[in-house]
Amino acid sequence: MSLDKELDSVESLLQKLPEKDLKQVWRILYGDGVRDLELSEKCLKLVTRYKMELVKCKFSYKEEQLRPPRLVRVALFQQKVPVPLTFPIYKVKTEMYTLAMDAVKIAAKGGANIFCFQQAWNMPYAFCSGESMPWSEYAEKAEEGATTRILQTLALENNMVIISTILERDENFEERIWNTAVVIDNHGIVLGKHQRNHVPKVECSNEPTYYCEGNTGHPVFETEFGKIGINICYERHYPLNWLGLALNGAEIVFNPCGAIGQEAELLWTVEARNAAVANGYYVCAINRIGMEIYEHEYEDEQGNLVHHEDSGLFFGSSFVSAPNGSRSPGLSRTKTGVLIAEFDLNLCRQVKDRKGLELMHRLPLYRDLLSKITATNFKPQVIKKHCQCQTT
Repeated sequence: MSLDKELDSVESLLQKLPEKDLKQVWRILYGDGVRDLELSEKCLKLVTRYKMELVKCKFSYKEEQLRPPRLVRVALFQQKVPVPLTFPIYKVKTEMYTLAMDAVKIAAKGGANIFCFQQAWNMPYAFCSGESMPWSEYAEKAEEGATTRILQTLALENNMVIISTILERDENFEERIWNTAVVIDNHGIVLGKHQRNHVPKVECSNEPTYYCEGNTGHPVFETEFGKIGINICYERHYPLNWLGLALNGAEIVFNPCGAIGQEAELLWTVEARNAAVANGYYVCAINRIGMEIYEHEYEDEQGNLVHHEDSGLFFGSSFVSAPNGSRSPGLSRTKTGVLIAEFDLNLCRQVKDRKGLELMHRLPLYRDLLSKITATNFKPQVIKKHCQCQTT
């Protein structure tokens, strides 16, 4: 399908409703805790100059008597590959770096404290194509690679934490490749990294061809702008992965993705929003956009041709969800854009105190369940109806 015929966004349809109806429908679908965010003229001029979409909002908050508000602004950036995939790798990366610098400038002028890219942002999402070359050549060192060095400079210059999900080449471990999120603090220092825990091995997904499942656990990175965790793409399908970040103290969880397909789009807002409510933190979900056209037809895991050369449509729709269930408007399904959202981290504790879910967590109960399930002699706890038959 032509991208010109694709629906731009759900929000664009809602705006066609009469004002009275729009207010009610918006409250039901999004909550009533989000308002417009005023940004500087310099920020708005950059948006026009770089021809990007901008969504801006702030979440309402209640001031406490003893703690001052802990206001944070996050910026989410979704983009498509701006050149054909037959271009040399250095050319693709250069174009992506240029887009990144433009987006970071917009975010900086918009007062953003934390900036997060989509998954594997500096390359095409080639992990389902079945071809190792040239796509594995995009892999680079997490802490010292060219991408990280460029972002370190931008982070320092703009006093901004930057989260960058890349293809990592681990030269210290058999040249192994990982799908890794690098966290760079606002002083330009690599704070750490998270290697993706869950890698899909279903249908024509060939991601295990490229990288392994990580073993970094569920790290939470303490920054000057809050404690942040990263849940990479497919990890969003696992409630325990979200929970692991909550138990380690996350206040904001970023979910950089490359999601396509009708089923994924149906679940897109449900999973992230539910995770925010269930775990008492903010969730920032970032997805790619566009349709990537490859030179060769895809192959499945058995090496059979799948008879298509396109990735399918990455449907964008990046958004932020709060622990009280309210959510921001989303970015477009088809346009490169930046979302800037402001919120108060104090809301995390306020929601927990009000709902009391953590008081009734019963973690030892689930520890025992998981211990039993992972044992070799596990038998499901199923109670069956007993039939007492009379013998004649």
